[in-house]
Amino acid sequence: MLLWFFRSLIETYSFFNIFQYITFRSIFCFLLSFFLVFVLTPLFVRVARMLQMHQPIREDGPISHFQKANTPTMGGIVIFSSVIVVSLLFCNLENKYVWLAIFCFTAFSLIGAIDDINKLFRRSDKGLSEKQKLLLQSFFSIILVGVLLWLGSRTLIHVPFTKDMLIDLGVLGYLLFGVFVITGSSNATNLTDGLDGLAVGNLAIILGVLVVFCYLAGTAPVAKYLGIFYVSGASELSVFLSTLCGACVGFLWHNCYPASTFMGDTGSLGIGAVIGYSAIISKQELPFAIASGVLVVEALSVLIQRYYFKLSGGKRIFKMAPLHHHFELIGWSEPKIIIRFWIVSVLLAIISLSTLKIR
Repeated sequence: MLLWFFRSLIETYSFFNIFQYITFRSIFCFLLSFFLVFVLTPLFVRVARMLQMHQPIREDGPISHFQKANTPTMGGIVIFSSVIVVSLLFCNLENKYVWLAIFCFTAFSLIGAIDDINKLFRRSDKGLSEKQKLLLQSFFSIILVGVLLWLGSRTLIHVPFTKDMLIDLGVLGYLLFGVFVITGSSNATNLTDGLDGLAVGNLAIILGVLVVFCYLAGTAPVAKYLGIFYVSGASELSVFLSTLCGACVGFLWHNCYPASTFMGDTGSLGIGAVIGYSAIISKQELPFAIASGVLVVEALSVLIQRYYFKLSGGKRIFKMAPLHHHFELIGWSEPKIIIRFWIVSVLLAIISLSTLKIR
């Protein structure tokens, strides 16, 4: 919105020309969204305490988590509001991928908000059922991927660490694959959000990787040099992702151990969907899976535990799932688990970025 205004001022005040550069706006929006979330979160915490928006604790979770029962939840509202405001002000609103990102973020955050509100009213950790949540997620994912295919998105997938190995899934195959990426990413993020700062710290790292992917994919000479798919307009999405990354870092300031607030499903489902959507836009779906390895393993631990429990007649592989709870029960402290998972996430991010050149 302000970008249009700045363009009209360039001839008179050349300084405003700096806002034409995606790199500058990415950095500027990162800092601005960080500041907004950093300042607004304490205000949100006060209101949430007044309204008794306390986090419902998982009944079968670790006993130590019951001391977090009075921690305000739905802090994702602050992240969502800050990102949308900054994006509308400084992103190029003529870009189709930005609008789809806003739609994705809004739709999945709304699902999360409905889930959180149900939990608060019931004073229980049970909100929407798994089927209800998955149905809503799949519905919006089909719309997103369907629109991208209609806009001409390729149905090809590049295999990391190879030069020319491509897999063509076809329209239907890629539609199903895209829906799996977005819904899977959203749910994996939600499952990872079980310790103070664990999910949002990992998300900040993953978003940093996606900023690079989208910027390079949308820059024709660089994309040609690296041998990756060129996606016209994808570089503008890096401004939106930088804004979201800044918001996550700002929220981490208050969400780190011991957390003063949790982002709830309002934050985790929305941000998780956006990173999956961005991987599809940049055509880096498989490198994204590497960068999101912590989220992937957390989700797999739940699936493995659940189905092994059913097939084995009540036996368990992990002491508790998701995986971070297993480490809690074997004696690791919460800060140790969080920091070690972040370290793994940084290493995976480096490996993921290396796929751009190692072929």
